[in-house]
Amino acid sequence: MSKKVLITGGSGFIGTNLVEHFKSNGDDVLNIDVQSPRNSKHLDLWSQLDLLDQEKLRTVVQDFSPDIVFHMAARTDLGGSEISDYDANIQGVRNLITTLNTIDNLKKVIFSSSMLVCRLGYIPVKDDDYCPDTIYGRSKVCGEEIVRSAITRFPWIIVRPTSIWGPWFGTPYRDFFTAIKRNVYVHPNGLRVRRSYGFIYNVVYQLDCIGRALDNRLDSQTVYLADYEPIELKSWADKIQYSLHSRPVREVPFLILKIAARIGDLLKFLGLQNPPMNTSRLSNMCTEMVHNTDVLESYCGATPHSIDDGVEITCAWLRNHSDNI
Repeated sequence: MSKKVLITGGSGFIGTNLVEHFKSNGDDVLNIDVQSPRNSKHLDLWSQLDLLDQEKLRTVVQDFSPDIVFHMAARTDLGGSEISDYDANIQGVRNLITTLNTIDNLKKVIFSSSMLVCRLGYIPVKDDDYCPDTIYGRSKVCGEEIVRSAITRFPWIIVRPTSIWGPWFGTPYRDFFTAIKRNVYVHPNGLRVRRSYGFIYNVVYQLDCIGRALDNRLDSQTVYLADYEPIELKSWADKIQYSLHSRPVREVPFLILKIAARIGDLLKFLGLQNPPMNTSRLSNMCTEMVHNTDVLESYCGATPHSIDDGVEITCAWLRNHSDNI
């Protein structure tokens, strides 16, 4: 049966794919976002709205009267200098909950958080075991705490997207594909690190399962969004290289990358916004991060796309969007 689906942040990466998915299913979709849609075909489904504008938010949401809500809107960059820079992730959540409590017969609300509520490499032992190392991560902790402490008239689930990639993506994973295409990506010699990554079409499938399900097994729980099988980074890079017809990915000694990272740190200090390598990026490359997705797998079942499918689909999309590579 068709549903009325409200997506906050439907102009972002995951949101764009959610809008397309539910639109293609014949559902009634509304995207509320401060930014215009990445996909120009979604312009007629967009309402320009800031979640900090409580009055307009209430009017638009009440007029639409959704059955399901996917709250994807957030400031996601790491450039903020203080927690108030991320007020959309904190007060925006409060405003949305207040508004949604006025909607009758709301079936389910999915709140998107972030894996960065914990630093990379830290595996939480329970839902509220937090260990952020960025201001952005702290803001998402605040958002989760607001949801958990709120009195709501609707069932909710918190999802933490991991490293999601695929059509309509942006920094940093678009840059990863671009670097491989341009033969400038190098990998630490002999390093084989596994990570929980998610191909966007699989993530949209999982979100659809969560949103449409009538049972309450996941209500008030927190789940990580990722493919069930972790990705090994060098193998993934090789698959991308093959699909893009670029030269084989080179492996270089770790010491060389460490020196390059220190130089990148200096260049960033001197004002270069995005050096090709820095200490943080190198540490990221070398840190294994695998999240338990057993609960999600038992709930959603098998996802529709393999990693090979995802690489081929993404590379084809990039070739059709030449400005992205």
